[in-house]
Amino acid sequence: MPVTESNIDSPSASYRIVSEFAAPIERVWQLWEDPRQVERWWGPPGYPARFIRHDFTVPGSSIYHMPGPDGEPTYAGWTFLEIEAPHRLRIANGFADETGAPAGDIPWNRFDIAFETIEAGTRMTITARFDDTATLERMLGYGMLEGMTAALGQIDALLAP
Repeated sequence: MPVTESNIDSPSASYRIVSEFAAPIERVWQLWEDPRQVERWWGPPGYPARFIRHDFTVPGSSIYHMPGPDGEPTYAGWTFLEIEAPHRLRIANGFADETGAPAGDIPWNRFDIAFETIEAGTRMTITARFDDTATLERMLGYGMLEGMTAALGQIDALLAP
């Protein structure tokens, strides 16, 4: 399992997940850049994402859906706020409608993703930031941290030679 650390910081309404991969930074970066690769790991096992659009530019956006518990698709979107290949991404993320427009009553959160070269390969740190502690707690209650941890656990298989 690539996740080496995770922690919740309620006062700052955020959580952080650190993962390490035995692959060069450019290869790990591709896992975000290429929608067909993102689909193979984004979403916990059994709930794969299907990207309808993936405009990996600033201020580009992505639209994707995952199967919900009842089998109906749940849509979500990303807006790329910053891209600094291959070291940093900042993404707005949240529930969306089929067009990628924010939907529902949960405000979008932000992912700050940092990539760094380490002796064993690449360290990727994802920090999810929310507007307030209540939203953080709500998303944690939905299993967001466990789901992301499980999703990250699928990456090693994609990086295997």
